[in-house]
Order: sequence, then structure tokens, then C-alpha cells
Amino acid sequence: MNGSTATAKVVPLPRKASREVRRQQLIDATIETLARRGYAQTTMTDVAITAGVSHGLVNFHFETKEKLLTETLMFLAAEYRDNWQAALAAAPADAAAQLNALIAADFNERIYTRSKLIAWCAFWGEAQSRPIYQEKCGPNDMAYITMLEGVCARLIAEGGYGLHVARAARVVRVTVEGVWMDLINMTAPYSREEALKTVYLSASSLFPKHLTADGLKRA
Repeated sequence: MNGSTATAKVVPLPRKASREVRRQQLIDATIETLARRGYAQTTMTDVAITAGVSHGLVNFHFETKEKLLTETLMFLAAEYRDNWQAALAAAPADAAAQLNALIAADFNERIYTRSKLIAWCAFWGEAQSRPIYQEKCGPNDMAYITMLEGVCARLIAEGGYGLHVARAARVVRVTVEGVWMDLINMTAPYSREEALKTVYLSASSLFPKHLTADGLKRA
């Protein structure tokens, strides 16, 4: 895995770290532990070892494994939401620039790490986590899908593409998700740049007047 997707290390904190900082340290340690051991095999003791703290401290902050995993999922969901919303807000108002920004946001080095991708997959794939996922992340997912469909609808109208809006948006979304899965599962994964080019190739086949295989088409 290239540098942007390398497994991060949890940095030990001073003993007098604030409650908020300490909880974030434990969430970071949970992400690393999920990446290493999987959903079912992750324990609070494993998280404590990863974080370099006592089991009692993990128990003090989260009480149960279920609460710890739920808070970790909520953190990942909020981080992902904030990431794409910030990318959209910073992009020009035209639909092509916004789609380009959304695609690039999914490969932002802050969220695009091997540990976080594997942690996401742990929550997606573990049967016990699905009710939690649907309850905590369902509204975020629907907000993203609605927004992406809106951007694609504008592109379709501008370019006269004659595409089905929901299907076009779905192609973009599942291509990103597929690339994420590919990078997790491959023994010799390709670079972040190659991942982006793969998604751009898919998007440009839908919207060739607006995007190229390298990204946004320049005037």
C-alpha cells in the first residue's frame, strides 16, 4: 500500500489528556484494531493494548464494546460527511466542478487510509453491526445519494446525455466503493492516483463533455 493508505500508529498521550482527547485516542485505536483483527475479534483489551492504556481506562470512557464500536462508527460517519460537504462548499458552483470535487474527496488522505477503509468494511460486512449502521448512518447515506443525484441531474441536463439520473449517480458511487474494496483486498494495490483515474474513467464515460479520464475537462 502506498503512503496515503498505510496503517497509522496511535500516538500515546500524556496521562493528563482531556476527556475529549482521550476518547478520540481510543476511537483511533479502535479503528486500527478493527483493521487488524476484524469486527468480531476486536475486544476492549485489544483496543487498550493498541492505545497503550489500561483496560480500565477504555471501560471508563465507553463501558461496553458495543458503545465503543458505535462511537467509532459515528466518528467515521461524521468525518466522511464533513469531508464531502467541505469539498462541495469549496468547489465552484457548476455541476462538473462539484462532481469532480466529490470524487476527489473520497480519496482525501484524511479519510483514505488503509485502516479506515478496512474499518468501514468491517461495519458494512458484519451482520451484528447492520442495525447500528442503518440507524446511525442511514440518514447520512441518503443525504449523500440525494446530493450526488442532484449534481448528476444537472450534468445530464447541461450535456443532453439522456441518462437515467439515479443509475448514473449509482455508477459513480459504486465505482468509488469498488475501488476502495479493491485497494483493501489486493496484495499489491495501486496508487491513490491510479485509483482516482479509475473513477474518473468511469465518470467521464457518463459525462464526456464535462470530464476526462484525468478529471475535470478544462475550457
